[in-house]
Amino acid sequence: MKPPISDIAFTPSVKAIQERMRSRKQYARMEEGAGWSNTITQELADFLNEVDSFYLATANADGRPYIQHRGGPKGFLKVLDDQTLAFADFAGNRQYISRGNLAENSQAFLFLMDYATQSRIKIWGTAEVIEDDPALLTQLTDFQYKGKPERVIRFHVQAWDANCRQHIPVKYSQHEVDAIVQPLIKGLKHLEAENMSLKNQSAVSV
Repeated sequence: MKPPISDIAFTPSVKAIQERMRSRKQYARMEEGAGWSNTITQELADFLNEVDSFYLATANADGRPYIQHRGGPKGFLKVLDDQTLAFADFAGNRQYISRGNLAENSQAFLFLMDYATQSRIKIWGTAEVIEDDPALLTQLTDFQYKGKPERVIRFHVQAWDANCRQHIPVKYSQHEVDAIVQPLIKGLKHLEAENMSLKNQSAVSV
């Protein structure tokens, strides 16, 4: 029988701890049911279309991990097909740790958070650095964004899971805060103008 997709994370060591901590039966039932997915659903694609920030995890040949933040315009992590993601890699501090890791170990992981909706997505897979495909780089680039695209990171999805919302604090981006606050400011200015008009009318009548 084909092993469940979640075995990419639930190794024998992990399962042994789950057994000891009495959560193995719960996850065994999950594995027997729908379980995790290795294809990009429309629901996931819609989530990614709103993402403007995520974390990329890689490891070197010795297994030493490294996590790097990636940011860009909303939707910059794009779906190429039902098992492939890609994004334009912008010029940065020129340490090239992620690139170096991927050159010797293609295993990679994406961690995505939406604090406003308390949603998080975990994606396991492999990644590759592409520096000789200008057409793909152009396809992935938003030329209104200030970042300078230098190359493409293509990510091949092997498994993904939507984590529970427990302990995720609610936070809003500046753009989201502005969208909430600006109508309030506009309404306040209208009330202030209306109040001033009433005061002027009152002064004239006196």
